[in-house]
Amino acid sequence: MKWLIPILLILLAGLQYRLWVGEGSLADVVRLNEEIQTQAVENEKLRERNRILAAEVGGLKSGLDAVEERAREDLGMIKPGETFFMVVEPASK
Repeated sequence: MKWLIPILLILLAGLQYRLWVGEGSLADVVRLNEEIQTQAVENEKLRERNRILAAEVGGLKSGLDAVEERAREDLGMIKPGETFFMVVEPASK
C-alpha cells in the first residue's frame, strides 16, 4: 500500500507534464488554433482574388467589350476612324 501512492503521484505528474508541455498540450492547441485563424483570413483574401480573376476571365471569354477595354488601356489601341488626342500637362515649377 505504501508503494501505491508514490506510483500514482508519478503517474499523475507524467500525465500533467504531457497536458501542459508535451505534444498535443494546451499551449500547442492554442498555437494551432491561432494558425488556423490566420490561414482562414489568408484563404478568404485568396478566394476574393480568385473571384475577381474568374469574373475577368468570364468577361474576356464572353464578349468583345472586355477585350476592347484591355486593348485600349494596356496597349493604347484606337478604333479605325477615331482620332487620338494626348493631353500633356505643363511641367510644374
